[in-house]
Amino acid sequence: MNITKDFLLQLSLVGFPLGIYLAYVLGHIGPIKQQTLLFAVLWGSSIALCMSFPVTYGNGSHLDLRIVPLMMGTLYAGRRAGLCLGLFVLLYRFYAVGAGPGFWTTSLSLLFGFSAVLYAQRMFEQAAKGKRLRIAVLLAVFYCVTGSFFASLIQGVTAQTFVVQLFHLGLVVGIVWTMTGLIETMAEIHTMRKELQDAERLRLIGDLTGVFAHEIRNPMQVVRGFLQLLDAPELPPASKTQYIRLSIEELDRANEIIREFLLLGKPVSDNREEVDVGRQLRRTASLIENYALGKNVTIETTIEPDCMISGNVQRLNQFLINIMKNAIEAMPDGGAVRASCIAVDESRIEIRVSDEGVGMSKEEVERLGSPYYSLKKSGTGLGMMVSFQIIRSFGGTLRVFSEKNKGTEVVASLPSI
Repeated sequence: MNITKDFLLQLSLVGFPLGIYLAYVLGHIGPIKQQTLLFAVLWGSSIALCMSFPVTYGNGSHLDLRIVPLMMGTLYAGRRAGLCLGLFVLLYRFYAVGAGPGFWTTSLSLLFGFSAVLYAQRMFEQAAKGKRLRIAVLLAVFYCVTGSFFASLIQGVTAQTFVVQLFHLGLVVGIVWTMTGLIETMAEIHTMRKELQDAERLRLIGDLTGVFAHEIRNPMQVVRGFLQLLDAPELPPASKTQYIRLSIEELDRANEIIREFLLLGKPVSDNREEVDVGRQLRRTASLIENYALGKNVTIETTIEPDCMISGNVQRLNQFLINIMKNAIEAMPDGGAVRASCIAVDESRIEIRVSDEGVGMSKEEVERLGSPYYSLKKSGTGLGMMVSFQIIRSFGGTLRVFSEKNKGTEVVASLPSI
């Protein structure tokens, strides 16, 4: 019974780093900073705990599951982290039992069994999900068999130790297979979320292409008209100067529109920087203004100073365009969109976008953010899901308040800097 309790304790000690890591990954869209260091610290802590509370059996023999965090740390954090973890195991073992049989068993297991893990790490890193699972399981079997062989050679073998070692082998293989599968699945989900963001951004670009084309055509026509007037011989010099100045201004405006369009379509980097939310909100309102006017909608902005956050400016712009476009399209008969950025207190700001549109029921609001759920006939259902993810990646929250035939208000609360 004590052996079972000890193995259950070991199982919890190797499981907690995985839970922490997956919970951390789930909340991030961008890359995890210092991921290698995070892995090394988590699995190193697990190794120390496993070795501190081992399974005791027979005539004082000890066994633990340190191979699991040792393997996970090496396969996912790299050879350098693996060497550090292996050295830590050796030093901790020497500190705990001295240069006894247990230390030499550990040393030989690391020398022969763990060397295979280090050798296969690069192959594991380049392999696909299914092959990674097979590599991890084979390495776990090899290491456990090697460790059991040297333990039997140095400390002897009995019927009880054989059964315990066999149980240990099955448990290690099961844990390694489960953990590897979970980590690989979460990595796929993480990649899919980023791809959905890019897909939604491209859809927005497609929707706004006609607006951009119209915006560029207008200054081009103005410039063409001025050039025709400049060709008139009786045109006064003062008028020529004025027409040239106006033509340059219109060309600059067209160039700015093209720049904004290219910026919107640019692949999103994962860099975080200091972002002036008020400036980006004003920019987005200007960018989408003609789209709104085409639907008989006006945009009103209220922007307080010092609305600063730490985040990715492209993702913020994607969020703002998506939310404001939704607000415009929610008013088929026209109306006003009110967008504001206010400082709630010293630590948080709020972005508020409200409309006077058709609104939503309580059930519809609760389903917002679900994949492929859309209230628009031509909607993909990905826009709001991506918007929720963007705000979460900034460490904020997104709330939606709506009432049928009375309009909707979207409130994004973000930590300020």
